[in-house]
Amino acid sequence: MAEVETAQSRQADLPRKTEAAGPRKAEARAAGPLAEAISIMARLRAPGGCPWDREQNFDTIKRYTLEETYEVFDAIERRAWPDLKDELGDLLLQVLFYAQMASEEGYFDIADVAANLNAKLVRRHPHVFPVDGKLVDATDADAVLRNWDEIKRGEKRAAGETGSVSALDAIPRSMPAVMEAGKLGSKAAKAGFDWPDVEGLFAKMLEEIAELKVELVRREEKKQARIEEELGDLLFTAVNLARHLKVDAESALRGSNAKFRTRFGAMEKSAGGFDALAALTPAELDALWNRAKRENDAKQKMPTGNKPDSSEADGLKA
Repeated sequence: MAEVETAQSRQADLPRKTEAAGPRKAEARAAGPLAEAISIMARLRAPGGCPWDREQNFDTIKRYTLEETYEVFDAIERRAWPDLKDELGDLLLQVLFYAQMASEEGYFDIADVAANLNAKLVRRHPHVFPVDGKLVDATDADAVLRNWDEIKRGEKRAAGETGSVSALDAIPRSMPAVMEAGKLGSKAAKAGFDWPDVEGLFAKMLEEIAELKVELVRREEKKQARIEEELGDLLFTAVNLARHLKVDAESALRGSNAKFRTRFGAMEKSAGGFDALAALTPAELDALWNRAKRENDAKQKMPTGNKPDSSEADGLKA
């Protein structure tokens, strides 16, 4: 608690500049609605509240958190800003729900969540919030990430978290596999265990493809497990190729999924529906696909705005 109070006091002692007028206005506007949202969540969980909300627990709610997160991704990719506002509200509801349940169990409440976040943000940005009256040097994003990681390691040492078998233990096994693969590669790279350049990854991809082909022709009853293993190695290498290319693999795959949806939908429309499409020959299907590709490529416009920068995708992670 002393650490939290120290970080908060440093933040409070910072001089208020004129450019902070915008954030102060936003704080004032948000205070009332946020307080009301907290109150509504408490009412829903209270005796006489909503039966469904009252029946929920941490395990029943967690799947909705993942769903809401992907709906936020979808709104961003569609550049649907009104939808994003709604989806962020739904994601905020998840935070309020967890905090309310934790408060009921006596673990913590939403004020503790916010105070802990505030202290962490101040503590991990010593290049913005002075420590002992001095700013830490961080002239670029890479320096910020290095400072962030060092501060995070210091926090773990201070908390007595020295018993981890591996640095990779900090990466949850429960996260989506594509994200996990990227973070594993990124963490290992910080110890110097990485391909020196992208050409090495292209060579590794060809090696993994060759190994997969070998397993495909084996005459074994239980070869499926080996095929799965080799395909997994190929996918892991592809994700790390994306990391070297500074491409977020998850976003890239989601983009390809969306492109396939659009083109296949155009094929269905041209054919007169799915059943009609299924009755076509392979050559006819190829012709429709190529037509859909040409038409949609001509219409496609690169979205403007804030695109995710995967070079920092494994950066400021709590």
